[in-house]
Amino acid sequence: MPAADPNAVYTVAPGHRLQWEEAQQCWVVLYPEGMVRLNDSAAEILRRCDGATPLSAVIADLEQTFGAPDLADDVLELVTAASAEGWLSRVATAGG
Repeated sequence: MPAADPNAVYTVAPGHRLQWEEAQQCWVVLYPEGMVRLNDSAAEILRRCDGATPLSAVIADLEQTFGAPDLADDVLELVTAASAEGWLSRVATAGG
């Protein structure tokens, strides 16, 4: 699986759903084979992968929202792993 591309747009993969699970008191990824509980950081990242926003803008938004510079490596690592697990799909590259 190639590394996440900061110029690409990502979304929750077909057959998967990102939702707040009241019983678990956390965000989860649901799919036919099961469920994955997300920690707060992963949930914040995946919730912003909306199929329209380039990953670079997601990173900038997270850095501004949390006042934490240099989040790019962590975000790219999570998106790469989530894509490898099949939770996220790459939709397009920004600008084309």
